[in-house]
Amino acid sequence: MKKDCVRFRELREREVINLCDCKRLGCVTDLILNTCTGCVEALVLPGPGRICGFLGYDSEYIIPFACIRKIGPDIILVEISEEACLKKC
Repeated sequence: MKKDCVRFRELREREVINLCDCKRLGCVTDLILNTCTGCVEALVLPGPGRICGFLGYDSEYIIPFACIRKIGPDIILVEISEEACLKKC
């Protein structure tokens, strides 16, 4: 595999950090792919949990690929407005 390629299971192990406020958003749970081009359109992460995550999640972060600033060996740095990327499930 090429050096600059990453498997999905490796992405799931990396924590996503928002550069705007240095907040930890969580880990990648899913990807949105464009079936025509085969390109990744967005990363999907669980949103803030209801009562510390015990009752599940009712929202998720949809982070467009253009907002990814760096994919490192341990973390993924993004630059987003949380309100704009937080969607109800």
